[in-house]
Amino acid sequence: MEPTHVRLTIPDSVDPTLLMGPADSLLRRIEGAFNAMVTVRGNQVSVIGPTDVVDQVVSVFSRLIRCVEKGDVPTTEDVDLLIGQVSHGASEAAGLSDDILLTYRGRAIRPKTAGQKRYIDSIRDNTITFGIGPAGTGKTYLAMAMAVSALKRRDVGRIVLARPVVEAGESLGYLPGTLQEKLDPYVRPLYDALFDMTDMEKGNALIEQGIIEIAPLAFMRGRTMNDAFVILDEAQNTTPDQMKMFLTRLGFGSKFVVTGDLTQRDLPGRNGLESARAVLGCVDDVSFVDLGRNDIVRHSLVARIVDAYDRAQGAHAAGRETGRHGE
Repeated sequence: MEPTHVRLTIPDSVDPTLLMGPADSLLRRIEGAFNAMVTVRGNQVSVIGPTDVVDQVVSVFSRLIRCVEKGDVPTTEDVDLLIGQVSHGASEAAGLSDDILLTYRGRAIRPKTAGQKRYIDSIRDNTITFGIGPAGTGKTYLAMAMAVSALKRRDVGRIVLARPVVEAGESLGYLPGTLQEKLDPYVRPLYDALFDMTDMEKGNALIEQGIIEIAPLAFMRGRTMNDAFVILDEAQNTTPDQMKMFLTRLGFGSKFVVTGDLTQRDLPGRNGLESARAVLGCVDDVSFVDLGRNDIVRHSLVARIVDAYDRAQGAHAAGRETGRHGE
């Protein structure tokens, strides 16, 4: 079969060096990911190879061109994300350029996948949103960006970030240090996301003033959250009773986001995330958004790790089923 040959023209408004990257690093990344020959002369990109592979390469370059036209400077991470999306057949949804927040370094935070766009739209449109998916899909990070953005717009007066404290073999009370020092390891991921969006000095000032509160889930009991953006992270480690307790803290003018990954549970039995879906799946103003493998925006290896574990779990489940039939 004759190879397919396609020429793609780079618009005059786009600097070809931004598409290729420093020392053609982005071009080399794309070439290494696909079984196709790619050459660039002036504003012409020539791709030769099997038809389906050529279509994928052209799709990557087309998305990169749109990225540069929006004013972005693509990185190797951006290219890896595009390669992963195209390779797994993920379509490019319209409106992904919807900026949520500019960090203190001037970097725009925006959804990078169709699933993330659904997640952001759900947070905007609903009082309570559940974001459920594997590691690296941006569940907590995007929720934090939406919270900081709402605080800057003065849509809310404070941000409350909660996490269940799940002990692993030793009692929290016997760990050394003050209560805050004991809790820090559990809530550190929330601090990391916060300080990526606001500089550390300003973030600490907001925490000291009580405008941003980071606390274990147990500290929510008996409270009512008015005029607040509240995020419950790692919700797969809650019990059904804890989830009910948390959701009933909802007050006037508030928005709740609950995030979790059902594949990373540390508690036995049914968890609060599963029970909430069963109970609240048809309740108005409560939304459940599932994020998947195509929404992973961390290092490309994270997606492959998730795939490997999924395959292993599937094989294990199949083995147990075969064993039952053989008895």
